[in-house]
Amino acid sequence: MTVIEFRVALTVEDFDRLIAFYRDGLGLEPGDLWTENGRGQIFSAGRATLEVLDPEHAAAVDRFEAGQRVAGQIRFAFEVPDVAAAVERALQYGAALVHEPVLTPWNHLNARVQSPDGLQITLFQVMP
Repeated sequence: MTVIEFRVALTVEDFDRLIAFYRDGLGLEPGDLWTENGRGQIFSAGRATLEVLDPEHAAAVDRFEAGQRVAGQIRFAFEVPDVAAAVERALQYGAALVHEPVLTPWNHLNARVQSPDGLQITLFQVMP
């Protein structure tokens, strides 16, 4: 089997607020909008990667990025060209700052925010 596309589907209570957050706050490119039987919005988020972590590794990542274990089973991570600007923009659209940017041992500048619906999100910039 070959996978052609990877999607994550979020069910949210405040649809309009979360659409604005992902579109305007994180800069994801909107695609198809479904309006039959409720509403759904596709966003393009570049290349997709699935990370599968054991609890020990997930806890280590949280310690590096947020100082302590804070993420649940699912955390999003978006590579951005300027992590400081991405954090500022996300905060303007309802994100809460979990931790300021830190340089990780893998040489990424990572910041942690929480979306308006409580999802942990890593914003990261690959350093030269």
